[in-house]
Amino acid sequence: MGYRRVIRVVGLLAVLILTGPRPGPAHPLGNFSVSQYAGIHIGDDAIALRYFVDMAEIPTFQELQTREIPADPAEPRVARYLRDTAESLKHGLVLEVDGRRLALEVRSAAVIFPPGVGDLPTMKIAILYRAPLVESRHGAVADLRYRDENFAARAGWKEVIALGRTGIDVVDSSVPDRDRSRELSDYPTDLLESPPQVREARVRFSRPSATIAANPTPAPKRAPPVVEAPETPIAATANAQCVARGSFTDLITTRELTLSAVVIALLVAGALGAFHALEPGHGKTVVAAYLVGSRGTARHALLLGLIVTASHTAGVYLLGAVTFFASQYVVPDRLYPWVALASGLTIAAIGLSLFWRRLEERGSEHAHPPHHHDGVAHTHGPHPGHAYDDGHHHHHHDAVSPRQLLALGITGGIVPCPAALVVLLSALSLHRVGFGLLLIVAFSLGLALVLIAIGMLMVYARRLVARFDERGPLVTRWLPLASAAVMILLGVSIALQAVTAGLIPWKLT
Repeated sequence: MGYRRVIRVVGLLAVLILTGPRPGPAHPLGNFSVSQYAGIHIGDDAIALRYFVDMAEIPTFQELQTREIPADPAEPRVARYLRDTAESLKHGLVLEVDGRRLALEVRSAAVIFPPGVGDLPTMKIAILYRAPLVESRHGAVADLRYRDENFAARAGWKEVIALGRTGIDVVDSSVPDRDRSRELSDYPTDLLESPPQVREARVRFSRPSATIAANPTPAPKRAPPVVEAPETPIAATANAQCVARGSFTDLITTRELTLSAVVIALLVAGALGAFHALEPGHGKTVVAAYLVGSRGTARHALLLGLIVTASHTAGVYLLGAVTFFASQYVVPDRLYPWVALASGLTIAAIGLSLFWRRLEERGSEHAHPPHHHDGVAHTHGPHPGHAYDDGHHHHHHDAVSPRQLLALGITGGIVPCPAALVVLLSALSLHRVGFGLLLIVAFSLGLALVLIAIGMLMVYARRLVARFDERGPLVTRWLPLASAAVMILLGVSIALQAVTAGLIPWKLT
């Protein structure tokens, strides 16, 4: 009966992997995102500002930990947090009319905690501000300027709209009068890869003739009465998009941690890590190009995979520590571009080193051509030629540098996927730290096994080519040069992507 149990476990693994969603973010803008929306409603005597903040799983986790509050809107501590946050955020909102900054008053506020992946909540805050308008002369065009300085370092959806109420004539506006996200409740899927980044607005408008002259002399005894339009309290709405739960992040929420459940969860995590390695951008091409260009062996492929495993696991733990302990000083998602830039430059430097070495070897071949006696080729110098691991003897020295191998393995695995970080944070919140750490190790091992397999495939494929064309230019010159050139291009591409992802202020995307 033992084989039936094995078949049952394998079948369960297949169902979990194939039918479960692919590992991915639950929040439409990603696990790190903080999205902001401002709706500027210009009235006759006041401006209403409808302000929304939508935090994904990781910033919500940081906020709840820092403020020591639960994800429960009915909790009194959350009510105090909402009042304090509404007052704090208004200092980062600059609203000016004709060069004069208006004072924002909090009229209502609301907060909800929609569920995210790995039993981590997200948070959405809605605040209605009101700013009284100063009087202006009949027919005068007022100049309104708005700027949002909150969460300047956080990526996400940034949207501003402006519209006039009845009787208000909007002469010109730098922002539309209709939104695209329904106040951050329904993100358009076609814009998720390149969301709007609007934080400022300029609007020119005129008010109805009932308003009196500009800069009037104030009445000595009393100001004219202010008639306020009724304002409906603001409400926060959860995203219309369904939560795209991931198989990997859901493993941490397994109800009963029996031995069989833990073993199956670890196997699933390893399989998902292997599938994750097959997705674009996980170093497969870099590993393959390096092992071909440096004439690496199967042992080098194995070492490279193990280094990737260690660095990927350490990267998750390090970013988790930053998220949990140092979020007030370092924004975790801002580390990603810097790490990616360092990774890209390192890969490009290694590729350039290999490319230069191949050119030097080719030059030495021309400088010292082999001479023949009785049909046997001999090389000049005291060393007759060094064999490398595919069984063919060439004059080339082994080009694999331990330092380069270590650098490439670290750069290939140091950038952790957000899903792994979510698992770690979920483990902390659910008090399952040991289980979460094991899941991340299993995930990293699955990723590394794919990289090792690809490396082995490249090593043996090169040997096969060498058997048919042992001394031809394809094996001795063009293949190593092309592999090194691929590494240079990939490294430069990764570095440029890091720059355009927000490393420096002048974003290109």
